[in-house]
Amino acid sequence: MTTVLTYGTFDLLHDGHINLLKRAKELGDHLIVGLSNDNFNRLKNKETYFSFESRKMILESIRYVDLVIEESNWEQKISDVISNKVDIFVMGDDWKGKFDFLQDYCKVVYLTRTEGISTTKIKQDLFKKELA
Repeated sequence: MTTVLTYGTFDLLHDGHINLLKRAKELGDHLIVGLSNDNFNRLKNKETYFSFESRKMILESIRYVDLVIEESNWEQKISDVISNKVDIFVMGDDWKGKFDFLQDYCKVVYLTRTEGISTTKIKQDLFKKELA
């Protein structure tokens, strides 16, 4: 069995998220998603609309996702890879090179992002509409 791991905030879920999860799942048999908790998002200066519990429930309902684990800090990735016997670590290519240190533990794959969509863009578009 090939185990794949990815991480994210997954707030304001959109087709870019679904594409990433689908493509990550296609790389293996079991997809684990590390979901940033609310405290960790605050440390990263990220504001989410949905709580950790809501985002976790949404992710768990997606057919590509087999398990959601809590991400509470940057440093836990190596221990998550080891404890979950991860074969492939996947992130969007906007993170290219940032997780190469995991190559000592598993294969690292950076997937191209879905063009024209991001949570940041959605928030910006909504803010523009509010101002109009």
